[in-house]
Amino acid sequence: MMGLEEREERTTMRTILQALWRNEEGQDLIEYALICAAVAIIVAGFLPPSIMPSVDTIFSKITSTMALS
Repeated sequence: MMGLEEREERTTMRTILQALWRNEEGQDLIEYALICAAVAIIVAGFLPPSIMPSVDTIFSKITSTMALS
């Protein structure tokens, strides 16, 4: 049999999860990040080959930094 405290905890957790499920504030940030990534990839595709090694170095540093964290 569930005690009063367990029922209150379960209700509180359900309320928190429902609020998080309905919260859409963080979506904008993700959408902007995806747009920025797409633009960066498109721009990188149009760069002349002489610049590509330096761009590759930048992306390699970013990737290795993200892998370490």
